[in-house]
Amino acid sequence: MTKQKPLIDAEGEVRELTADDFTHMRPTSEFPELVKILRGRPKLPVSEQKKRVTMFLDRDIIEKLKADGKGWQTRANAKLREALGL
Repeated sequence: MTKQKPLIDAEGEVRELTADDFTHMRPTSEFPELVKILRGRPKLPVSEQKKRVTMFLDRDIIEKLKADGKGWQTRANAKLREALGL
């Protein structure tokens, strides 16, 4: 049996996979703990799922929401809930 060539070189680049590489690979079903991670979080019940909408907001409102960085949509949702007393 020949030694398998590394998939990643010294610079961290992944080389092109060959037919021989695939003969050495195992199915994800052999790694149930990994499958959980790869699938992400479970789907929410319909009653808890968010609904995509399109709306127009003033530029200054969007700038203010984005000023604190990532997650601005979540913060906007929280502010709307607060303003509506939900």
